[in-house]
Amino acid sequence: MIVFRYLSREVLLTLSAVSAVLLVIIMSGRFIKYLAQAASGALDPGSLFLIMGFRLPGFLQLILPLGLFLGILLAYGRLYLESEMTVLSATGMSQQRLLGMTLFPATLVALVVAWLSLSLAPQGANQSQMLINKQDALTEFDTLIPGRFQSLRDGTRVTYTEQLSDDRANLGNVFISQKNTSTDKSKDRGISVLVAQSGRQEIQDDGNRYLILENGYRYDGTPGHADYRVIKYDTYGVLLPKPDVSDEVTARGAMSTRELLASDDLSSNTELQWRISLPLLVFIVTLMAVPLSRVNPRQGRFLKLLPAILLYMAYLTILIAARGALEKGKIPVALGLWWVHAIFLSIGLGLLFWEPLRLKLASRRSALEVARG
Repeated sequence: MIVFRYLSREVLLTLSAVSAVLLVIIMSGRFIKYLAQAASGALDPGSLFLIMGFRLPGFLQLILPLGLFLGILLAYGRLYLESEMTVLSATGMSQQRLLGMTLFPATLVALVVAWLSLSLAPQGANQSQMLINKQDALTEFDTLIPGRFQSLRDGTRVTYTEQLSDDRANLGNVFISQKNTSTDKSKDRGISVLVAQSGRQEIQDDGNRYLILENGYRYDGTPGHADYRVIKYDTYGVLLPKPDVSDEVTARGAMSTRELLASDDLSSNTELQWRISLPLLVFIVTLMAVPLSRVNPRQGRFLKLLPAILLYMAYLTILIAARGALEKGKIPVALGLWWVHAIFLSIGLGLLFWEPLRLKLASRRSALEVARG
């Protein structure tokens, strides 16, 4: 029991450290992407952390199996390097018994991954998608930041205001540059530039939003040509694009597991198999990690680390590729993703029993040589 607690503690501590580092790296990259969208006006800056919170379960369901795999390799590799495993082996600790003890923390991780994959991650994806849909419904006034040039989502309009009231209804010193689009791509209709001392937002009875500019100029023309047209105005109205309001969530990853079970279409079946595959992934990578963690103290603990990571990446890559092929109908539904797990389960069993089998064959060969001598 003491050895069991010691091994479990080592694996779980290393798992926590590795997973925390991986989570910071992945979330930092995704946060930078969302931050760029917020800077361009596509997202409300106040919703960034909320979106990241909703996406957290989806990140963890992929990070935890890798964290467990690396945790076993690093924790047991250190024990082999410091000859602690040699002492345990002398007291009867076989690879199979070591695997049995390792399956306890692996089961805990698999249960957490199953909870994330089957319940929490779809809920987070659903809430995240709904939040992004609400962001799509925002107008320029909702995302406008004073003192910054901001591009509209389609890139055809750039807006700038020096001042913006607290209720986001009145602007001061406004600049708007808009590209004049045409159905005939061969004809360049140039750009229109609007400048005004002030502006305000008005909402008509029909729901249309207008930006009313006062005391300004409009410039129409094509850059590089001298045929610009200049119009001075006292009041000028600009129709703002209607927000695209949608509460529908169409992504399969945002559907609940119960909805996937009730559906019989191919995409739902593929998503369901993917969610079940993640907990299975935990047990199979544990089976592979235990024999791969065995190192010679003279070789160092990192000798097998790179090949082991490549093996894990091959497992995950083939699984993702099989998911795409299954969704496109290139793989029978009955075969699904299970053949990938079967292949790497066979690899794990081969790694687990290869070393004892090799030692047994070497011992038998030595006995035969002694008998012949």
